[in-house]
Amino acid sequence: MASILPVGSRWRAQVRRRGQSIAKTFKTKGAAEAWAREKEVEIDKGQNAVDAATVTVGDLVKKYREARAESDRAVKAKSNEYYILQRLEDAFQSHFASRLTTQQIVKFAQDRRKAGAGGYTVDMDISKLGTVLRHTASLLGLTLPDAIGAARPTLHHLRLIDAGGKRDRRPTPEEIEKIFAWFAEHPERQQAMPDLLRVAMQCAFRRGELFNLRWDDIDAENHLALVRDRKHPRQKVGNNEWIPLIGDSFEVIMRQPRYPVPPEYAGKRKADPTTPPHKNEYIFRFDKGTASKYFKQACDDKGIVDLHLHDLRHEATSALFEAGWQIPEVAAVTGHKDWRNLKRYTNLDPAEVAKKGRLKLVKTA
Repeated sequence: MASILPVGSRWRAQVRRRGQSIAKTFKTKGAAEAWAREKEVEIDKGQNAVDAATVTVGDLVKKYREARAESDRAVKAKSNEYYILQRLEDAFQSHFASRLTTQQIVKFAQDRRKAGAGGYTVDMDISKLGTVLRHTASLLGLTLPDAIGAARPTLHHLRLIDAGGKRDRRPTPEEIEKIFAWFAEHPERQQAMPDLLRVAMQCAFRRGELFNLRWDDIDAENHLALVRDRKHPRQKVGNNEWIPLIGDSFEVIMRQPRYPVPPEYAGKRKADPTTPPHKNEYIFRFDKGTASKYFKQACDDKGIVDLHLHDLRHEATSALFEAGWQIPEVAAVTGHKDWRNLKRYTNLDPAEVAKKGRLKLVKTA
């Protein structure tokens, strides 16, 4: 018998049959009951029966996607998870899940490293493979060996995977000057990029946070910006935070072109910085992928090695500490819930710390 339970304003149906357990959430109780009856009939007829001896890893990846979709947790198209699952399905399409070997997993990792993936990225792929095998096997009532657990010591020994090293790269003043000079030399590129970089270096925004900022998210009176659904170790949605717009970032944001006419008239709109913007309009109106592309091009053309757009978040965080900000104040800007994690983004310039120490001695003398 299926379980039909209320979950907030919705209804969740769960069917347990022949060692299988599947669930889905619906708007109405009637819809939940109808779906549950249909699934029970399918299972009884053997439509969902899976043979552990013949099921492939590719089959399990597909069923994992289906289970996620039926549980209102569909894998988002073009997300990082989407591409990881696609790689796993392609690589292990014909490999039997019950006979997956360390040799096959190592071969996958070796191929990924040869293609340019780092150890941390490969480890993410392997971890997702383990997630698919573990949860889908449980869902289908299959007993599979822990192939991932068995392969991990060898993957570590061969240095094919790692936990990811601490990145402490900060741009130098000279590098920052070169990057801005490149954009001045290439006005045909995205004209808003220098302003976007300026805000990023002062407010420690993540790339996605900057491109999700809307005009309705700006508190002009208090010079604050609302970051919606900010990254959180446990809370995935609803984690909205107001953060201070530091330095001249408020002025930089307010001078961005505004499009006051609603989106349905997009073809007729013209930028007008003197007119109140439409509240749902994004402030930086180009793609985040384009931003990373031009940033890399600027670095390559100017001979700047191993600098990423996300490193500007490191720069902003470290600069705040160098300016004398306290840990709670910096956390209010960066959004870190565990202050210990600030160490990962804090790479102080010893010269600046020494300068601050000399100033303190002068004041107390």
